[in-house]
Amino acid sequence: MVAQKNLCILILAAGKGTRMKSSLPKPLHAVCGTPILGHILKAAQTLNPAAVGVVVGHGAQVVMDTVKNNLAGWNVTAPVVFVQQNDLSGSGSAVKAAIPLLQKFETVLILNGDTPLLRMETLHDMLHCFEKERASGLVLGVNVPNPQGYGRILREQDGTFQAIVEDADADEDTKKVTEINSGMYVFNSNSLQTALSQLTPQGPKNEFYLTDTLFLIKQMNQRVIVFTSEDYKQALGVNSKAQLAEAQQIMWERKAQELMDSGVTLLQPAQTYIDPEVQIGADTVICPGCYILGKTVIGKNCVLEGGVYIKDSTMGDNVTLKMGTYVEESMVEEACQLGPYAHLRPKSVLKKGAKVGNFSEIKKAVIGEGSKVNHLSYIGDTQMGAGVNVGAGTITCNYDGKNKHQTVIEDHVFIGSNVNFVAPVTVHEYAKIGAGSTITKEVPAHSLGIARERQVVLENKGVKKND
Repeated sequence: MVAQKNLCILILAAGKGTRMKSSLPKPLHAVCGTPILGHILKAAQTLNPAAVGVVVGHGAQVVMDTVKNNLAGWNVTAPVVFVQQNDLSGSGSAVKAAIPLLQKFETVLILNGDTPLLRMETLHDMLHCFEKERASGLVLGVNVPNPQGYGRILREQDGTFQAIVEDADADEDTKKVTEINSGMYVFNSNSLQTALSQLTPQGPKNEFYLTDTLFLIKQMNQRVIVFTSEDYKQALGVNSKAQLAEAQQIMWERKAQELMDSGVTLLQPAQTYIDPEVQIGADTVICPGCYILGKTVIGKNCVLEGGVYIKDSTMGDNVTLKMGTYVEESMVEEACQLGPYAHLRPKSVLKKGAKVGNFSEIKKAVIGEGSKVNHLSYIGDTQMGAGVNVGAGTITCNYDGKNKHQTVIEDHVFIGSNVNFVAPVTVHEYAKIGAGSTITKEVPAHSLGIARERQVVLENKGVKKND
Protein backbone atom coordinates (compact mmCIF):
# COMPACT_ATOMS: atom_id res chain seq x y z
CA MET A 1 0.00 0.00 0.00
CA VAL A 2 1.28 3.45 -0.93
CA ALA A 3 1.79 5.75 2.03
CA GLN A 4 -0.78 8.52 2.48
CA LYS A 5 1.70 11.35 2.07
CA ASN A 6 -0.66 13.97 3.48
CA LEU A 7 -1.59 12.05 6.65
CA CYS A 8 0.16 12.24 10.02
CA ILE A 9 -1.02 10.29 13.06
CA LEU A 10 -0.27 11.77 16.47
CA ILE A 11 -0.43 9.62 19.60
CA LEU A 12 -0.59 11.38 22.97
CA ALA A 13 1.46 9.20 25.33
CA ALA A 14 3.00 11.64 27.80
CA GLY A 15 0.83 10.86 30.82
CA LYS A 16 2.25 9.57 34.07
CA GLY A 17 -0.66 7.29 34.92
CA THR A 18 -0.63 8.03 38.66
CA ARG A 19 -3.53 5.65 39.35
CA MET A 20 -1.56 2.74 37.87
CA LYS A 21 0.59 2.79 41.04
CA SER A 22 3.58 1.68 39.01
CA SER A 23 7.05 2.89 38.04
CA LEU A 24 6.34 1.72 34.48
CA PRO A 25 4.96 4.49 32.21
CA LYS A 26 1.26 3.93 31.56
CA PRO A 27 1.58 3.42 27.76
CA LEU A 28 3.95 0.48 28.34
CA HIS A 29 1.63 -1.64 30.46
CA ALA A 30 0.81 -4.78 28.51
CA VAL A 31 -2.59 -5.92 27.29
CA CYS A 32 -2.47 -9.48 25.94
CA GLY A 33 1.32 -9.39 25.82
CA THR A 34 1.67 -6.11 23.90
CA PRO A 35 2.10 -2.65 25.47
CA ILE A 36 -0.91 -0.35 25.19
CA LEU A 37 1.11 1.90 22.90
CA GLY A 38 2.00 -1.09 20.73
CA HIS A 39 -1.67 -1.85 20.07
CA ILE A 40 -2.27 1.77 19.06
CA LEU A 41 0.76 1.88 16.77
CA LYS A 42 -0.30 -1.34 15.05
CA ALA A 43 -3.78 0.04 14.42
CA ALA A 44 -2.33 3.33 13.17
CA GLN A 45 -0.04 1.53 10.74
CA THR A 46 -3.03 0.04 8.91
CA LEU A 47 -3.76 3.55 7.58
CA ASN A 48 -0.25 3.63 6.09
CA PRO A 49 0.46 7.21 7.22
CA ALA A 50 3.41 9.23 6.03
CA ALA A 51 4.52 9.64 9.65
CA VAL A 52 3.50 8.77 13.19
CA GLY A 53 4.26 11.21 15.99
CA VAL A 54 4.41 9.98 19.57
CA VAL A 55 4.20 12.66 22.26
CA VAL A 56 6.24 11.56 25.29
CA GLY A 57 6.67 13.04 28.74
CA HIS A 58 6.79 10.87 31.85
CA GLY A 59 9.40 8.12 31.40
CA ALA A 60 10.15 9.45 27.94
CA GLN A 61 13.39 7.54 27.41
CA VAL A 62 11.90 4.21 28.45
CA VAL A 63 8.92 4.78 26.16
CA MET A 64 11.12 5.75 23.22
CA ASP A 65 13.49 2.81 23.69
CA THR A 66 10.60 0.34 23.95
CA VAL A 67 8.97 1.63 20.78
CA LYS A 68 12.22 1.65 18.79
CA ASN A 69 13.04 -1.90 19.87
CA ASN A 70 9.63 -3.27 18.92
CA LEU A 71 8.66 -1.48 15.70
CA ALA A 72 9.65 -4.44 13.52
CA GLY A 73 7.81 -6.92 15.74
CA TRP A 74 4.71 -4.74 15.61
CA ASN A 75 5.01 -4.45 11.81
CA VAL A 76 5.17 -0.68 12.02
CA THR A 77 6.93 0.63 8.91
CA ALA A 78 5.84 4.29 8.97
CA PRO A 79 8.51 6.74 10.21
CA VAL A 80 8.02 7.33 13.95
CA VAL A 81 8.89 10.77 15.33
CA PHE A 82 9.05 11.42 19.08
CA VAL A 83 7.87 14.75 20.45
CA GLN A 84 8.82 15.81 23.97
CA GLN A 85 6.03 17.51 25.95
CA ASN A 86 7.74 19.70 28.52
CA ASP A 87 4.66 21.73 29.47
CA LEU A 88 2.39 19.12 31.03
CA SER A 89 -0.69 21.34 31.13
CA GLY A 90 -3.27 19.36 29.24
CA SER A 91 -3.87 17.68 25.91
CA GLY A 92 -3.79 21.00 24.07
CA SER A 93 -0.19 21.53 25.24
CA ALA A 94 0.70 18.03 24.06
CA VAL A 95 -0.49 18.78 20.55
CA LYS A 96 1.12 22.23 20.56
CA ALA A 97 4.47 20.55 21.19
CA ALA A 98 3.99 18.61 17.94
CA ILE A 99 3.24 21.63 15.70
CA PRO A 100 6.66 21.48 13.93
CA LEU A 101 5.71 17.95 12.82
CA LEU A 102 2.06 18.70 12.01
CA GLN A 103 2.98 21.63 9.76
CA LYS A 104 4.28 19.17 7.17
CA PHE A 105 0.91 17.47 6.62
CA GLU A 106 -2.61 18.33 5.49
CA THR A 107 -4.50 15.89 7.72
CA VAL A 108 -3.84 14.89 11.34
CA LEU A 109 -5.40 11.91 13.12
CA ILE A 110 -4.99 12.24 16.91
CA LEU A 111 -5.22 9.23 19.22
CA ASN A 112 -4.97 8.84 22.99
CA GLY A 113 -2.07 6.73 24.22
CA ASP A 114 -4.22 4.77 26.69
CA THR A 115 -6.89 3.20 24.41
CA PRO A 116 -5.64 -0.26 23.38
CA LEU A 117 -9.13 -1.42 22.34
CA LEU A 118 -9.54 0.93 19.39
CA ARG A 119 -10.42 -0.89 16.17
CA MET A 120 -8.49 -0.28 12.97
CA GLU A 121 -11.80 -0.44 11.06
CA THR A 122 -13.01 2.55 13.05
CA LEU A 123 -9.91 4.57 12.15
CA HIS A 124 -10.42 3.83 8.47
CA ASP A 125 -14.11 4.79 8.69
CA MET A 126 -13.30 8.02 10.56
CA LEU A 127 -10.80 9.10 7.94
CA HIS A 128 -13.15 8.20 5.09
CA CYS A 129 -16.00 10.18 6.69
CA PHE A 130 -13.73 13.18 7.28
CA GLU A 131 -12.70 13.26 3.65
CA LYS A 132 -16.20 12.58 2.29
CA GLU A 133 -17.79 15.34 4.41
CA ARG A 134 -14.95 17.77 3.68
CA ALA A 135 -14.75 18.54 7.38
CA SER A 136 -12.08 20.50 9.22
CA GLY A 137 -12.60 18.64 12.49
CA LEU A 138 -14.04 15.27 13.49
CA VAL A 139 -14.42 13.59 16.85
CA LEU A 140 -15.31 9.96 17.52
CA GLY A 141 -18.29 9.82 19.87
CA VAL A 142 -19.67 6.78 21.68
CA ASN A 143 -22.48 6.25 24.16
CA VAL A 144 -21.33 4.56 27.37
CA PRO A 145 -23.27 3.10 30.31
CA ASN A 146 -21.21 5.07 32.81
CA PRO A 147 -19.86 8.37 31.39
CA GLN A 148 -18.28 9.53 34.65
CA GLY A 149 -14.80 10.93 34.10
CA TYR A 150 -15.23 11.48 30.36
CA GLY A 151 -15.86 14.69 28.44
CA ARG A 152 -19.47 14.92 27.16
CA ILE A 153 -20.33 15.72 23.56
CA LEU A 154 -23.08 18.32 23.31
CA ARG A 155 -25.13 18.71 20.15
CA GLU A 156 -27.22 21.45 18.62
CA GLN A 157 -30.96 20.94 18.20
CA ASP A 158 -30.36 19.71 14.65
CA GLY A 159 -27.94 17.07 15.94
CA THR A 160 -24.75 18.74 14.77
CA PHE A 161 -21.71 19.30 16.96
CA GLN A 162 -21.98 22.03 19.58
CA ALA A 163 -19.10 21.56 22.06
CA ILE A 164 -17.28 19.13 24.34
CA VAL A 165 -17.50 19.74 28.08
CA GLU A 166 -14.97 18.06 30.35
CA ASP A 167 -16.35 16.10 33.28
CA ALA A 168 -14.73 18.42 35.82
CA ASP A 169 -16.50 21.41 34.26
CA ALA A 170 -19.88 19.78 33.64
CA ASP A 171 -23.08 20.82 35.41
CA GLU A 172 -25.67 18.28 36.53
CA ASP A 173 -27.61 18.32 33.24
CA THR A 174 -24.44 17.87 31.20
CA LYS A 175 -23.34 14.94 33.37
CA LYS A 176 -26.51 13.12 32.33
CA VAL A 177 -25.30 13.05 28.72
CA THR A 178 -23.99 9.57 27.85
CA GLU A 179 -22.29 10.43 24.55
CA ILE A 180 -18.64 10.90 25.39
CA ASN A 181 -15.51 12.11 23.71
CA SER A 182 -13.36 9.10 22.81
CA GLY A 183 -10.19 11.19 22.55
CA MET A 184 -9.85 10.30 18.87
CA TYR A 185 -9.98 13.07 16.29
CA VAL A 186 -9.26 13.97 12.67
CA PHE A 187 -8.26 17.55 11.83
CA ASN A 188 -7.31 19.68 8.92
CA SER A 189 -3.79 20.56 10.00
CA ASN A 190 -4.00 24.29 9.25
CA SER A 191 -7.33 24.63 11.04
CA LEU A 192 -5.97 22.75 14.05
CA GLN A 193 -2.88 24.94 14.28
CA THR A 194 -4.96 28.11 14.12
CA ALA A 195 -7.26 26.83 16.88
CA LEU A 196 -4.32 25.79 19.05
CA SER A 197 -2.98 29.34 18.92
CA GLN A 198 -6.30 30.57 20.36
CA LEU A 199 -6.56 28.17 23.32
CA THR A 200 -6.81 29.59 26.81
CA PRO A 201 -6.38 27.74 30.13
CA GLN A 202 -9.56 26.11 31.41
CA GLY A 203 -10.86 24.16 34.39
CA PRO A 204 -9.64 23.78 37.96
CA LYS A 205 -6.12 22.88 36.82
CA ASN A 206 -5.77 25.71 34.26
CA GLU A 207 -5.15 23.25 31.45
CA PHE A 208 -5.29 23.71 27.70
CA TYR A 209 -8.05 21.42 26.42
CA LEU A 210 -7.60 19.94 22.96
CA THR A 211 -11.38 19.53 22.88
CA ASP A 212 -11.79 23.33 22.74
CA THR A 213 -10.15 23.36 19.29
CA LEU A 214 -13.27 21.79 17.80
CA PHE A 215 -15.45 24.61 19.15
CA LEU A 216 -12.95 27.20 17.88
CA ILE A 217 -12.88 25.61 14.42
CA LYS A 218 -16.67 25.72 14.36
CA GLN A 219 -16.51 29.44 15.23
CA MET A 220 -14.33 29.87 12.11
CA ASN A 221 -17.39 28.67 10.15
CA GLN A 222 -15.65 25.44 9.27
CA ARG A 223 -17.32 22.05 9.36
CA VAL A 224 -17.00 19.97 12.56
CA ILE A 225 -18.71 16.58 12.75
CA VAL A 226 -19.24 13.79 15.24
CA PHE A 227 -18.51 10.30 13.94
CA THR A 228 -20.35 7.73 16.06
CA SER A 229 -19.56 4.10 16.75
CA GLU A 230 -21.76 1.53 18.46
CA ASP A 231 -18.74 -0.20 20.00
CA TYR A 232 -18.16 2.04 22.99
CA LYS A 233 -15.58 -0.32 24.48
CA GLN A 234 -12.93 0.76 21.99
CA ALA A 235 -12.95 4.21 23.59
CA LEU A 236 -12.32 2.95 27.11
CA GLY A 237 -9.08 4.34 28.49
CA VAL A 238 -6.74 2.47 30.80
CA ASN A 239 -5.96 4.51 33.91
CA SER A 240 -5.70 1.85 36.62
CA LYS A 241 -4.77 -1.79 37.08
CA ALA A 242 -8.47 -2.64 37.27
CA GLN A 243 -9.08 -0.99 33.89
CA LEU A 244 -6.01 -2.75 32.52
CA ALA A 245 -7.53 -6.10 33.50
CA GLU A 246 -10.86 -5.06 31.99
CA ALA A 247 -9.21 -4.16 28.69
CA GLN A 248 -7.43 -7.49 28.58
CA GLN A 249 -10.67 -9.37 29.24
CA ILE A 250 -12.42 -7.49 26.45
CA MET A 251 -9.59 -8.29 24.04
CA TRP A 252 -9.80 -11.99 24.95
CA GLU A 253 -13.58 -11.91 24.43
CA ARG A 254 -13.17 -10.33 21.01
CA LYS A 255 -10.67 -12.97 19.96
CA ALA A 256 -12.81 -15.80 21.28
CA GLN A 257 -15.79 -14.56 19.26
CA GLU A 258 -13.66 -14.20 16.13
CA LEU A 259 -12.35 -17.77 16.47
CA MET A 260 -15.74 -19.31 17.15
CA ASP A 261 -17.14 -17.50 14.12
CA SER A 262 -14.38 -19.13 12.03
CA GLY A 263 -15.15 -22.66 13.23
CA VAL A 264 -12.99 -23.14 16.32
CA THR A 265 -14.64 -24.81 19.33
CA LEU A 266 -14.02 -23.11 22.67
CA LEU A 267 -15.65 -25.17 25.40
CA GLN A 268 -15.65 -22.27 27.87
CA PRO A 269 -14.68 -19.03 26.07
CA ALA A 270 -14.55 -16.97 29.26
CA GLN A 271 -11.85 -19.28 30.63
CA THR A 272 -9.72 -19.38 27.48
CA TYR A 273 -7.01 -16.75 26.97
CA ILE A 274 -5.95 -16.17 23.37
CA ASP A 275 -3.91 -13.22 22.08
CA PRO A 276 -5.16 -11.16 19.12
CA GLU A 277 -2.54 -12.31 16.58
CA VAL A 278 -3.05 -16.04 17.18
CA GLN A 279 -4.33 -18.08 14.22
CA ILE A 280 -6.29 -21.32 14.75
CA GLY A 281 -7.78 -23.65 12.14
CA ALA A 282 -11.39 -24.85 11.95
CA ASP A 283 -12.61 -27.76 14.09
CA THR A 284 -9.85 -27.37 16.63
CA VAL A 285 -11.21 -27.93 20.14
CA ILE A 286 -9.83 -25.88 23.04
CA CYS A 287 -10.64 -26.77 26.65
CA PRO A 288 -10.77 -24.29 29.55
CA GLY A 289 -7.66 -22.85 31.12
CA CYS A 290 -5.56 -22.67 27.94
CA TYR A 291 -3.21 -19.76 27.26
CA ILE A 292 -2.35 -19.29 23.56
CA LEU A 293 -0.07 -16.31 23.21
CA GLY A 294 2.01 -14.22 20.85
CA LYS A 295 2.09 -15.16 17.18
CA THR A 296 1.11 -18.78 17.63
CA VAL A 297 -0.40 -20.65 14.66
CA ILE A 298 -2.45 -23.81 15.24
CA GLY A 299 -3.79 -26.01 12.46
CA LYS A 300 -7.13 -27.75 11.92
CA ASN A 301 -8.67 -30.58 13.95
CA CYS A 302 -6.36 -30.16 16.91
CA VAL A 303 -7.29 -30.83 20.53
CA LEU A 304 -5.96 -28.76 23.42
CA GLU A 305 -6.86 -30.18 26.79
CA GLY A 306 -7.08 -28.05 29.94
CA GLY A 307 -4.21 -25.94 31.20
CA VAL A 308 -2.17 -25.94 27.97
CA TYR A 309 0.24 -23.02 27.50
CA ILE A 310 1.56 -22.13 24.03
CA LYS A 311 3.59 -19.07 23.06
CA ASP A 312 5.02 -18.05 19.67
CA SER A 313 4.80 -21.58 18.30
CA THR A 314 3.41 -23.38 15.25
CA MET A 315 1.22 -26.49 15.34
CA GLY A 316 0.23 -28.58 12.31
CA ASP A 317 -3.14 -30.25 11.77
CA ASN A 318 -4.46 -33.05 14.01
CA VAL A 319 -2.14 -32.30 16.93
CA THR A 320 -3.18 -33.33 20.44
CA LEU A 321 -1.86 -31.45 23.46
CA LYS A 322 -2.85 -33.19 26.66
CA MET A 323 -3.40 -31.60 30.05
CA GLY A 324 -0.75 -29.18 31.31
CA THR A 325 1.52 -29.16 28.24
CA TYR A 326 3.84 -26.14 27.90
CA VAL A 327 5.21 -25.09 24.48
CA GLU A 328 7.34 -22.04 23.72
CA GLU A 329 8.94 -20.92 20.43
CA SER A 330 8.70 -24.38 18.93
CA MET A 331 7.45 -26.18 15.82
CA VAL A 332 5.09 -29.17 16.06
CA GLU A 333 4.19 -30.89 12.80
CA GLU A 334 0.92 -32.67 12.03
CA ALA A 335 -0.43 -35.61 14.01
CA CYS A 336 1.93 -35.15 16.95
CA GLN A 337 0.91 -35.83 20.53
CA LEU A 338 2.26 -34.09 23.61
CA GLY A 339 1.64 -34.56 27.30
CA PRO A 340 0.22 -34.72 29.77
CA TYR A 341 2.64 -32.23 31.32
CA ALA A 342 5.19 -32.22 28.52
CA HIS A 343 7.51 -29.24 28.11
CA LEU A 344 8.87 -27.93 24.80
CA ARG A 345 11.45 -25.23 25.36
CA PRO A 346 12.50 -22.80 22.59
CA LYS A 347 13.80 -24.08 19.23
CA SER A 348 12.32 -27.53 19.60
CA VAL A 349 10.93 -29.32 16.53
CA LEU A 350 8.63 -32.33 16.50
CA LYS A 351 8.34 -34.02 13.13
CA LYS A 352 5.15 -35.63 11.86
CA GLY A 353 3.57 -38.12 14.25
CA ALA A 354 6.13 -37.71 17.04
CA LYS A 355 5.13 -38.14 20.68
CA VAL A 356 6.43 -36.47 23.82
CA GLY A 357 4.76 -37.72 26.97
CA ASN A 358 4.46 -37.43 30.72
CA PHE A 359 6.90 -34.97 32.31
CA SER A 360 9.34 -35.10 29.40
CA GLU A 361 11.28 -31.98 28.45
CA ILE A 362 12.63 -31.10 25.00
CA LYS A 363 15.05 -28.23 24.48
CA LYS A 364 16.54 -27.06 21.15
CA ALA A 365 16.12 -30.54 19.72
CA VAL A 366 14.57 -32.23 16.72
CA ILE A 367 12.40 -35.27 17.44
CA GLY A 368 12.11 -37.24 14.22
CA GLU A 369 9.00 -38.49 12.45
CA GLY A 370 7.14 -41.06 14.51
CA SER A 371 9.70 -41.01 17.32
CA LYS A 372 8.57 -41.33 20.95
CA VAL A 373 9.85 -39.69 24.11
CA ASN A 374 7.08 -40.89 26.35
CA HIS A 375 8.18 -40.75 29.98
CA LEU A 376 10.25 -38.62 32.34
CA SER A 377 13.05 -37.75 29.91
CA TYR A 378 15.20 -34.72 29.07
CA ILE A 379 16.30 -34.36 25.44
CA GLY A 380 18.40 -31.23 24.82
CA ASP A 381 20.59 -30.12 21.89
CA THR A 382 19.74 -33.32 20.04
CA GLN A 383 19.15 -34.37 16.45
CA MET A 384 16.88 -37.41 16.59
CA GLY A 385 15.87 -39.39 13.51
CA ALA A 386 12.64 -41.20 12.64
CA GLY A 387 11.15 -44.15 14.48
CA VAL A 388 13.24 -43.78 17.64
CA ASN A 389 11.91 -45.15 20.93
CA VAL A 390 13.24 -43.41 24.04
CA GLY A 391 12.88 -45.25 27.33
CA ALA A 392 11.77 -43.62 30.57
CA GLY A 393 14.33 -41.54 32.41
CA THR A 394 16.62 -40.95 29.41
CA ILE A 395 18.80 -37.85 29.61
CA THR A 396 21.09 -36.14 27.12
CA CYS A 397 23.92 -34.66 29.19
CA ASN A 398 24.53 -31.70 26.89
CA TYR A 399 26.35 -29.25 29.18
CA ASP A 400 29.92 -29.68 30.39
CA GLY A 401 29.91 -26.60 32.61
CA LYS A 402 31.12 -24.24 29.87
CA ASN A 403 29.62 -25.31 26.55
CA LYS A 404 26.58 -27.12 25.14
CA HIS A 405 27.25 -30.20 23.00
CA GLN A 406 25.03 -32.11 20.60
CA THR A 407 23.73 -35.66 20.69
CA VAL A 408 22.86 -37.36 17.39
CA ILE A 409 20.47 -40.31 17.45
CA GLU A 410 19.80 -41.72 14.00
CA ASP A 411 16.71 -43.53 12.64
CA HIS A 412 15.08 -46.48 14.42
CA VAL A 413 17.31 -46.50 17.48
CA PHE A 414 15.84 -48.26 20.54
CA ILE A 415 16.86 -46.77 23.89
CA GLY A 416 16.23 -48.58 27.15
CA SER A 417 15.18 -46.87 30.36
CA ASN A 418 17.43 -44.66 32.48
CA VAL A 419 20.08 -44.03 29.82
CA ASN A 420 22.50 -41.08 29.90
CA PHE A 421 24.06 -39.78 26.67
CA VAL A 422 27.16 -37.71 27.46
CA ALA A 423 27.45 -35.33 24.51
CA PRO A 424 29.00 -35.00 22.02
CA VAL A 425 28.02 -38.50 21.03
CA THR A 426 26.39 -40.25 18.04
CA VAL A 427 24.21 -43.36 17.97
CA HIS A 428 23.79 -44.76 14.47
CA GLU A 429 20.65 -46.24 12.90
CA TYR A 430 19.00 -49.38 14.27
CA ALA A 431 21.33 -49.50 17.28
CA LYS A 432 19.99 -50.54 20.69
CA ILE A 433 21.07 -49.10 24.02
CA GLY A 434 20.77 -51.22 27.15
CA ALA A 435 18.82 -49.87 30.10
CA GLY A 436 20.85 -48.03 32.73
CA SER A 437 23.75 -47.29 30.36
CA THR A 438 25.86 -44.14 30.32
CA ILE A 439 26.95 -43.71 26.70
CA THR A 440 30.08 -41.65 26.12
CA LYS A 441 31.30 -43.07 22.78
CA GLU A 442 29.89 -43.57 19.29
CA VAL A 443 27.56 -46.56 18.89
CA PRO A 444 27.71 -48.18 15.41
CA ALA A 445 24.63 -49.05 13.37
CA HIS A 446 22.77 -52.31 14.15
CA SER A 447 24.80 -52.80 17.35
CA LEU A 448 23.98 -53.07 21.04
CA GLY A 449 25.49 -50.45 23.29
CA ILE A 450 25.79 -51.26 26.99
CA ALA A 451 27.78 -49.19 29.48
CA ARG A 452 27.13 -50.37 33.01
CA GLU A 453 28.79 -52.46 35.72
CA ARG A 454 28.03 -56.17 35.95
CA GLN A 455 25.59 -56.94 38.75
CA VAL A 456 27.26 -58.47 41.81
CA VAL A 457 25.29 -60.17 44.59
CA LEU A 458 27.14 -60.59 47.88
CA GLU A 459 26.08 -62.41 50.98
CA ASN A 460 25.07 -60.02 53.77
CA LYS A 461 26.84 -61.56 56.76
CA GLY A 462 25.00 -59.26 59.15
CA VAL A 463 21.74 -61.07 58.47
CA LYS A 464 21.13 -64.50 60.08
CA LYS A 465 19.72 -67.25 57.85
CA ASN A 466 16.64 -69.07 58.93
CA ASP A 467 17.21 -72.51 60.33
